Amino acid sequence: MPGDIKLRPKLADVARQAGVSPATASRVLTGSARVRPETRQQVEAAIAHLGYVRNRAPRASASRGTGSIAFMVCEDNARVFSEPFFPLMLRSVSRELSARGIQLVLLTAHSPRDYQIASRYLRSGHVDGALLVSMHGKRPLDLRSLGVPVLLAGRSFGNDEGISYVDADNAGGAKMAVEYLLKTGRNMIATIAGPPDMAPGADRLAGYRAAMNEAGLTDPGLIVFGDFGRVSAEHGLYRLLDRRPGIDAVFAASDLMAAGVCGALRRIGRRVPDDIAVIGFDDSPLAQHTDPKLTTVRQPVEAMGARMAAELLALIARGGQQPAHIILDTELVIRDSA
Repeated sequence: MPGDIKLRPKLADVARQAGVSPATASRVLTGSARVRPETRQQVEAAIAHLGYVRNRAPRASASRGTGSIAFMVCEDNARVFSEPFFPLMLRSVSRELSARGIQLVLLTAHSPRDYQIASRYLRSGHVDGALLVSMHGKRPLDLRSLGVPVLLAGRSFGNDEGISYVDADNAGGAKMAVEYLLKTGRNMIATIAGPPDMAPGADRLAGYRAAMNEAGLTDPGLIVFGDFGRVSAEHGLYRLLDRRPGIDAVFAASDLMAAGVCGALRRIGRRVPDDIAVIGFDDSPLAQHTDPKLTTVRQPVEAMGARMAAELLALIARGGQQPAHIILDTELVIRDSA
């Protein structure tokens, strides 16, 4: 029946829902700095509630879109260009898209202003979709209001089933690592976990806890948190040794943190693995250049990147409907540190 037809929401509807003028709603959409934070939140909530998607100017080739995809890393530039994970994934995504004649646009965002600029760019019709990497739990932008299909590297923190993602089996990989340490006779196994507001950090900690619980070795004093970086792991190790001087193994939630642990142990005269075994996570190129070489959990970073690109293109083709939830297997790689 005609009365059942649901019209696509317009900017005026968003403004009315948010209780602001259309001009103010428009400034929020374009990322203007001349909007109060509380007003911006009202407008973004209205956009999400109504399912508003911004109309874009017609392009010369509408059927092909822009031919560009954004690759947005939610970290500061120093981390993006110094940690092995990001270049590996970027290379894989770029290779997959280049083979299909699609341009990749790199964005980084760390500060509120960075997110404002990136949000304005994504909403302005420059790209057909966006891949978001290293998202933290408290998202500084509303993914549903960007007006383009979005896919995350790693599951959506908070179990938002409407957001597409490609992930590795972080919990399973961590559990496998700790079970290996237990089988080799270690029984005071500590962990330096990743950030608790990120899905990989939370999932790897969950895997560690599952293995320790099954072995009846639960001890909250064996857990500290890092930021996936080397320095945070060094500090974390010293805290662990102050609390539990008898630890005989450390599961670190990244290879960089595992390398930091090995370096710190060497400086205080502890041998790896004789005194304390160490296992990392990633199997980055770094793992084969530490002393000793790292035993680690291999996550298929390059396969993840290629799958992310393919899944985002499929998402774009179906108009952003039917989100994809993909989890790839991990593998324990035995070397010299455990």
